[in-house]
Amino acid sequence: MTLTRRNFIKTTGAGMIAAGTPLLAADSVFTSLPDSKIPFRLAIAGYTFAKFNLDQSLAMMKRVNVSLLGVKDFHLPLDSSQEVIDQTLSKMKSFGVEPYGVGPIYMKSKAAVDQAFIYAKKVGVTTLVGVPDVNLLPYVEKKVKECDIRVAIHNHGPDLPLYPGAIDVWKEIKDLDPRIGFCLDIAHSVRLGQDPFQDFLNYKERIFDFHIWDVDKPEKAGWCVEAGRGIIDFPRFFRMLREHNYTGTCSLEYGKDMNDPLPGIAESIGYFRGVLAGMGRAT
Repeated sequence: MTLTRRNFIKTTGAGMIAAGTPLLAADSVFTSLPDSKIPFRLAIAGYTFAKFNLDQSLAMMKRVNVSLLGVKDFHLPLDSSQEVIDQTLSKMKSFGVEPYGVGPIYMKSKAAVDQAFIYAKKVGVTTLVGVPDVNLLPYVEKKVKECDIRVAIHNHGPDLPLYPGAIDVWKEIKDLDPRIGFCLDIAHSVRLGQDPFQDFLNYKERIFDFHIWDVDKPEKAGWCVEAGRGIIDFPRFFRMLREHNYTGTCSLEYGKDMNDPLPGIAESIGYFRGVLAGMGRAT
């Protein structure tokens, strides 16, 4: 059966999720699949909650039962003391949430690079989603070797001249330490007129994180819609990740209705879980 949006809503109840029905237990869609067929995990990128404080953001994550957060500096400032960081991590834990990484962090000086790595180390994560200026990449590589923290460079499609697409990231990092790789934003790739599926095949060994969201058209004017309502073929995307044993994170970065994102977050997470549950039945 083709996994259309209508079909999976009928067969998995994902539509009830968006309507407010209690969700699947956190990560249960993964643990229930035969032989752990889904090796990657769903997360939420902190930018999704740009209009909300940390408590409000964590409450929304609890509502949709997602336990992994990409921490942004508007929730935990880069210059936070270890005491503040520890208090924040304790608060996250009380909501059943933990950080899988920090960022995106923009780095325009060596001092900014130093601060980003110190921050990641204090938070206790091993993935730093970053956007360092190209001339700083040799210094970033030095810090990667010193700290053993991976840097996942985020592409921004047609919106920024720095690292618009995966090929632009690759040409700068291909000869650097393999712990410098990608946070591949698949919707920005589509908005740039590129193929994120081919990007994955080309660079899969260096992709540490995905930012995933749906988009309504393949051009700069295209923007975020609820997952399953746009043009990205998520069933194909998730099948490809499973077939190639991708073990990183797939982090929803939902940019629509940012003053009231919870319905769209719930619908998108429900859609992803529905697709993954359908994959499980098909194995």
